[in-house]
Amino acid sequence: MHVVPGLKVLYFGTPVVLLSTVNADGSPNLAPMSSAWWLGQTAILGMGDRSRTAENLRREREVVLNLAPSSLVGAVDRIAMTTGRPDVPERKAAQGYRYVPDKFALGGLTPQTSDLVAPPRVAECPIQLEGRVVGAHPLTEGGATTYEIEVLRTHVEADLLIPGTAYVDPLRWDPLIMKFTEFFGGGVNVHESRLAEGWRMPALGHIGR
Repeated sequence: MHVVPGLKVLYFGTPVVLLSTVNADGSPNLAPMSSAWWLGQTAILGMGDRSRTAENLRREREVVLNLAPSSLVGAVDRIAMTTGRPDVPERKAAQGYRYVPDKFALGGLTPQTSDLVAPPRVAECPIQLEGRVVGAHPLTEGGATTYEIEVLRTHVEADLLIPGTAYVDPLRWDPLIMKFTEFFGGGVNVHESRLAEGWRMPALGHIGR
């Protein structure tokens, strides 16, 4: 039997991506997000307009999409409730966000020089996509925009590839997945997310495994 619960969050299961961009002063910014999908050599990203990452995308038009494995969940969660904006937006402050200028350091992550764009890659991420913004499409409801990213170069850890091919082995690649503000990997809840607190999600019975 179907019901109409009035869901507040529609994250049914999407990969966690660490977006690296460059701030106006040339320093790197890092932001976890999971509103991302791909078609051919194009990535589509969706995010709020008031974030530092969105500001950097509009100005610099370059980004690296670092796909996080489930093993990196602790680092992702450490920076999940942070922003690169010194003037933390009121709505985010109410949810518990705080300003952190160096998210690489907070997450214990290593910046790695990119080949074709200015933002650094995240060395600990086994899949990294360098790209540039080729389109921006504001959502009709306002306050958010989808960004069309042309993928210029893809970096993949060699041991993730099927030997002798240019294909990622899906059995070796274990992405970190965000489902309803909770982190999952390998089909199980791998970490209690602080994002759930901001969205007032009820505790899951299997959290803490």
